[in-house]
Amino acid sequence: MPSAVCGGLAGSELRHRRGRCGPQAARAAVPEEAAEAAAQSPKRPAPGSRPSEAACRWVLLALVTLLAFATRFHRLDQPPHVCWDETHFGKMGSYYINRTFFFDVHPPLGKMLIGLAGYLSGYDGTFMFQKPGDRYEHHNYMGMRGFCAFLGSLLIPFAYLTVLELSKSLPAALLSAALLTFDTGCLTLSQYILLDPILMFFIMAAMLSMVKYNSCADRPFSAPWWFWLSLTGINLAGAIGVKFVGLFIILHVGWNTVSDLWHLFGDLSLSLVTVGKHLIARILCLIVLPLALYTAIYAVHFAVLNQSGPGDGFFSSAFQARLSGNTLHNASVPEYLAFGSVITVKNLRMAIGYLHSHRHLYPEGIGARQQQVTTYLHKDYNNLWIIKKQNTDSDPLDPSFPVEFVQHGDIIRLEHKETSRNLHSHYHEAPLTRKHYQVTGYGINGTGDSNDFWRIEVINRKFGNRIKVLRSRIRFIHLVTGCVLGSSGKVLPKWGWEQLEVTCSPYLKETLNSIWNVEDHINPKLPNISLDVLQPSFPEILLESHLVMIRGNNGLKPKDNEFTSKPWHWPINYQGLRFSGVNDTDFRVYLLGNPVVWWLNLLSIALYLLSGSIIAVAVQRGAHLPAEVEGLSQVLLRGGGQLLLGWALHYFPFFLMGRVLYFHHYFPAMLFSSMLTGILWDTLLRLCACGLAASSLASGVHMGGVLSLLLGTAYSFYLFHPLAYGMVGPLAQDPQSPMAGLRWLESWDF
Repeated sequence: MPSAVCGGLAGSELRHRRGRCGPQAARAAVPEEAAEAAAQSPKRPAPGSRPSEAACRWVLLALVTLLAFATRFHRLDQPPHVCWDETHFGKMGSYYINRTFFFDVHPPLGKMLIGLAGYLSGYDGTFMFQKPGDRYEHHNYMGMRGFCAFLGSLLIPFAYLTVLELSKSLPAALLSAALLTFDTGCLTLSQYILLDPILMFFIMAAMLSMVKYNSCADRPFSAPWWFWLSLTGINLAGAIGVKFVGLFIILHVGWNTVSDLWHLFGDLSLSLVTVGKHLIARILCLIVLPLALYTAIYAVHFAVLNQSGPGDGFFSSAFQARLSGNTLHNASVPEYLAFGSVITVKNLRMAIGYLHSHRHLYPEGIGARQQQVTTYLHKDYNNLWIIKKQNTDSDPLDPSFPVEFVQHGDIIRLEHKETSRNLHSHYHEAPLTRKHYQVTGYGINGTGDSNDFWRIEVINRKFGNRIKVLRSRIRFIHLVTGCVLGSSGKVLPKWGWEQLEVTCSPYLKETLNSIWNVEDHINPKLPNISLDVLQPSFPEILLESHLVMIRGNNGLKPKDNEFTSKPWHWPINYQGLRFSGVNDTDFRVYLLGNPVVWWLNLLSIALYLLSGSIIAVAVQRGAHLPAEVEGLSQVLLRGGGQLLLGWALHYFPFFLMGRVLYFHHYFPAMLFSSMLTGILWDTLLRLCACGLAASSLASGVHMGGVLSLLLGTAYSFYLFHPLAYGMVGPLAQDPQSPMAGLRWLESWDF
């Protein structure tokens, strides 16, 4: 039997953890003893060769890392203009440098790190990042791109070390590293100012830390064990701190931890006190530590972003009062609402915004062709309304008139300050929510009709109560139709400037959509009070920010003519994503996975499910396997099983999501499938070699197979590298194009 190929993964190198075998423990004892005997056989490498093997591992790691950095940093400055989502995340990095508050649907860590990288590299935060194609000119963008490329480069050595730990096989680790190094998709994502390389860095770091602390299971509570366990918790906080999809690696580590504790509980050689210590250690390192770090991320986020900015309108009035430069910060306004006051009215549902109107009309066929009324998330002069009595045009601000406060149950008109049209409703159906009534701006210079009258009500108050700024929760009931003013939260088409629909609902149930508060309040006849007392505490800010982010994520629906993709497209590399350029005169970058790598990964998942099922059934039925085959089977089932679980957890949840999805969402799962491919093919080739009598032939089959896969992926990278590094000239359909003949699928648009 060719032990150099087959026996190299059996025996003592495969550390079977205590209590981890369950019902198979007795069955595994015999193969384990056989493997121990194989380890003593003269055909195995001599003990003196182990230092050279370790040196070989480090040399290969250095070469893999060097190649990763070389491919990721090559032509990093090209193109010298904004590409794809650099528009968003570069701009957000600038906001951190300028300490300007903004809103994003993702947690803040990734943008904070981008901003820090820009600041340390000399970027001053003045570039606007308005749209893709804007040239950077003299602005220093290389620090932010370089930071993302640095983290993207580390994915390859992380994959190498993870597979090496799971399989104890250098060829498997090398093959996994090569698949990621030569993938054009991973390369492209690593070269731009994006959250993806930062997210994938923390996911892979958490995975590596987890398998490292698993490997220390025979030395619990030792310094290395504590180090890797704590580092796993730190990386989990990093992953969830960049994007909420970091939850998937938390589930992965959680599943591994529960399984580990369950087997420890079943190990009768351990006392319950020891099992309790294991439980407490994991609670501290994998729950308490990540939560503390995650909370600290937000503490830094709120401390840095203390200036008013474009994200104010997504948050409550009390939240805005803490932002310097906001109209509510250190503000003093009249406490009670009076006729003649100029106000802004804010919806209490998160991320709905302010009652708003503008001079544009509803288009033909959308109810009455009157002035649009929407909700708008940002501060704007078009959010200002004047509160007036229902049927008088006298000026309440005239000094000769006494102040008359607005009270619960009063009938009022709301006149739009900029256009002098009244808030109006009628029996025409709303533009999107067909069972509701349309809300418009109507009249000339405040003169309209009876459909402009609204009864103002304070929630849970009696008739006669005054309306308080910020504190009173109010509703507007239309006098003629009896409907209640609200916002559906639905995004209007382009004719409505993608603002949110305002309707008048005939269903009077109290919901946050139909409850408002008065925020800005201007009335020169009234005394002011300070708003400092309304500033929320840190826990309230933290909770509110998460509610807003969750709602923002749920509201990410496909827009008209927007390019999106479906999860089933991703593993087959069905369709890429244009990063830059559209025609033969542009510098074109196209996000597409190396098809050889991706289709090999897809084939490997299918082969793994087949071969793993066969081996699992054989083991369960008590089949006697040779020691070498037993060792390889354990690598395939345990190491490969961890990676298959990682792939499934990072892929299948997207089928359940209602939000808009893009091709780049698959790349964390792709990391796991590439590592699984490395372990699978190395194991299958070793199993094939085990059936050959001649040792030299067996070694040749194994090494020849691995080398063929390495050369094949390298050559495919040579063919497809223009997708990542950029193309200029004819499109792929032209015989003169650098990609001529490589458009293997009609859906590839390069």
